[in-house]
Amino acid sequence: MDLDDSRPHLFWQLRTRKLALGRRTLLMAILNLTPDSFSGDGLFGGQERLQGCSPHPSDPGPEAIERAVAAAVKAVDAGADIVDLGAESTRPQATPIGSEQEQARILPVLDRLLLERPEAVVSVDTYHAATARAAASHGAEIINDVSGLQWDPLMPQAVAQSGCGLVLMHTRGRPGEWGSQPKLHSRAVVPLVLEGLRERLAQAGAAGIRSEQMVIDPGLGFGKRGQENFDLLAGLGRLHALGRPLLVGLSRKSFLGEVVHPLQSGGETIREARRIATVAGNVTAILAGAHILRVHELQDGREAAAVADSVLERRHGPRVEPGP
Repeated sequence: MDLDDSRPHLFWQLRTRKLALGRRTLLMAILNLTPDSFSGDGLFGGQERLQGCSPHPSDPGPEAIERAVAAAVKAVDAGADIVDLGAESTRPQATPIGSEQEQARILPVLDRLLLERPEAVVSVDTYHAATARAAASHGAEIINDVSGLQWDPLMPQAVAQSGCGLVLMHTRGRPGEWGSQPKLHSRAVVPLVLEGLRERLAQAGAAGIRSEQMVIDPGLGFGKRGQENFDLLAGLGRLHALGRPLLVGLSRKSFLGEVVHPLQSGGETIREARRIATVAGNVTAILAGAHILRVHELQDGREAAAVADSVLERRHGPRVEPGP
């Protein structure tokens, strides 16, 4: 396995603050404000709706918002460095939603979270420029664009004008295309992602997004099938060549399920069946140089990071933080 065990110490410039990356692994807690998350953890179920009172029949009702706010506050209090609010599922069979409906799900939770925990660093998972602008105006610090600025031509300008930090993900095609895409040769996966991210970084820079605002995400599961994801995970350290911090999100993903399913008795939920595999994958990612993990299970992520960070510290010794 081609692991580059170095993890450069860098700063990530957000809208109003900076995050130091590299001394320890930061954790981004996932909050799915959807009724249809792939792993069944969507916080907006189908029962609580404001029928006749909302511009969209699927807008969340007050009970759903309260549940989501409570989950977000709990994540902050439990040690999440970033809370990532997402309102649209990216599983292949999901129905896309528009930016208005997306904002109707996200903004009430964002407002309440920052009212109750003003210190929280909030990321919004969106590929819609209108949602990015609205989220920034409501206090979001980070835009997490799974399309890598590709699915809305106005997104690069929106992020540049907002001053938000940007998670720039590599995505190969759209969700509906993933199942029919040709397989990649094992040796082709990392070069494909490396070159794709290089192009996206250049596009972002041309739009006025500064290098220090950007973190890159290799997009495990996003247009990579089965073992292709292990090829990418094994070569993750090669992405340090791009000079930007790495965020990895592999929590509960299907490629983990494929390798552990034969070892299981069956009948487990996705959450149960992929929990230990997620921890193992997260330790691997940190040892390969990941700066940030995007996780469903925050406590599991904290423990995985504690172990892996201790290994990195023993390899290299404590490092001096970079100057501002």
